[in-house]
Amino acid sequence: MRFDTPVYFQHIQQGEYNTTTGNYDSDTLTENERYANVSDTGTKTMNLVYGELRQGSFVVRLQNHYTQPFDQIRIGDKRYRVDHKRSPRNKQTFVVSEVQ
Repeated sequence: MRFDTPVYFQHIQQGEYNTTTGNYDSDTLTENERYANVSDTGTKTMNLVYGELRQGSFVVRLQNHYTQPFDQIRIGDKRYRVDHKRSPRNKQTFVVSEVQ
């Protein structure tokens, strides 16, 4: 199993209210890069997590746990949300689906 795909964990911080202008500041996006094994989700896993077959669903496997807070995951140019997370002793697995 190769952990050769760059995966970016994105955390979006909401902009705060600016009292002088009366507007909200822009949101800030921070990304942390990790290398992972990314593969298509099997039919058994899709039936277990979603109850149906879905397009654009992947399994992301990390060698170590990712403990920082994040909102979504970016793989390439596409953004994904985490639908299921599993954390055995050493590794961590995410089942993700594409965000429209």
